[in-house]
Amino acid sequence: MPSPLFADRPAPQPSEREAVDSLINQAHRLRGDVDAVRRDTVLIDEEDAQLRWRRALCDLAVHHLDDLGAHLGQLREGLAPRTIHAEDTSAPEATPDAAEAGAQQRHDEPQPGSLIGRVGSAEWNLLTDGVSWSEELFQIFGRSPEAGPLSLDELPSMLLPEDQPLLTALVTDCLVDGKPIDGEFRILRTDGRMRTLHMMGEPVLDPDGCTASMWAVLRDVSELRRSQQAVHRSHDSLRHREHRARSEHRLAVELQEAVLPPWRGSLRLSSQGQGALDIAAHYLPSESSSHIGGDWYDALEMPDGRTVLTVGDLTGHGIQATSAMAMLLGALRGMAVAGIEPGVLMGHLNQLLETSVQPALGSAVCCRVDPATGTLAWAQAGHPAPLLFRDGEGRPLPAPDGVLLGAASGVAYEQDEVHLLPGDVLVLHTDGLNRHSDRGAGPDALLALAPRFAQARSAQECLRTVVAEFGDTERPDDACVLIARIGA
Repeated sequence: MPSPLFADRPAPQPSEREAVDSLINQAHRLRGDVDAVRRDTVLIDEEDAQLRWRRALCDLAVHHLDDLGAHLGQLREGLAPRTIHAEDTSAPEATPDAAEAGAQQRHDEPQPGSLIGRVGSAEWNLLTDGVSWSEELFQIFGRSPEAGPLSLDELPSMLLPEDQPLLTALVTDCLVDGKPIDGEFRILRTDGRMRTLHMMGEPVLDPDGCTASMWAVLRDVSELRRSQQAVHRSHDSLRHREHRARSEHRLAVELQEAVLPPWRGSLRLSSQGQGALDIAAHYLPSESSSHIGGDWYDALEMPDGRTVLTVGDLTGHGIQATSAMAMLLGALRGMAVAGIEPGVLMGHLNQLLETSVQPALGSAVCCRVDPATGTLAWAQAGHPAPLLFRDGEGRPLPAPDGVLLGAASGVAYEQDEVHLLPGDVLVLHTDGLNRHSDRGAGPDALLALAPRFAQARSAQECLRTVVAEFGDTERPDDACVLIARIGA
């Protein structure tokens, strides 16, 4: 049990110096942590507005913490700055060489990251016209102490012309109305360097309540303001990039919706009965909705009763990819209506993409189905082969030769034919569907759906099975799938 003599005695408090030391240590640790974050924020890409903004924020935080540490250091030392008075002649006389060397050393630019020489004080006596400046203030103004401090009438001559009215108003309000001074202005030193100063001060009253002098502290905030401006510029650049990205994404979505077939889900063709096609298709977005790619699907019924099926994918994302996709799909539709064979059609698409203003690479597959004969004629350009499902089993069709669109000039694309039977299911898809992170990838995952396709009564049911299996999958790219079921 504690002694009653000490029961109510408060715990010993640290001395003021110990408290300041603790604050300095905390500031140093925090400064080290922020500096570590700054080092990790490496500008690998100078065009990355997000990284530039983060780096500028780290630089600004480091400046603030450097200033805080220096202020606390001055508070711990408790050293009053030596001031130079306009009428002070009591200082010991120095040799000219020593005076010149000392002046040069005192008025050199302060070391980067140091607060020494960035905070100075001054007092202007209205009764005696005396002026006193601290040594640090001479350093800030780049002025030799031998030249003496500036009076209130002379001080505006150091300011930029557009800032002079502000200083005049601050001084007038202080001397006439007794208002404190708090403002910023820019000075142009004799060495041509411009500095931004933050001035805080107040009037000193005599016993009669009249203003006898004005006292002020001036701080060089040039580096701080430059850091803040860098933050503002990088933030504005980031906002501009984000706004442009949102606008481009909106345009890409609108263009994609305008170009892809107007039908969504299932397509009803005019021909019915045995051998007629039942078609359904779906677009699956990527895990990042901002990645609108150049994937497409389409189904066109020709005047002679045949049907053209196609899916494809262009490299890239955004408005560039969707605009190139729009060009390619429009050309494909025109050539299909003109009756051009799938293999020859692929050659024309390759030439079109190769000579376009914005070259790109693409893959595609084009199938032409004749329901009257059950013949499938098809060609591909570096694309996954169609999958044929029959009697509860599935397999990829043997692919005829065909390189990526835009990869080489003057190449020929082979064409192959397959005979389809009533009840067959044909699946065309882009390779975005292959990027399955958890349950295996590619045709194997689709081929495993064969028993469920065999039980389906329509292409729409088959499509729902695919979407249920792949729709929630995290994928870095978008994908398209088109399913055609041969009527029994």
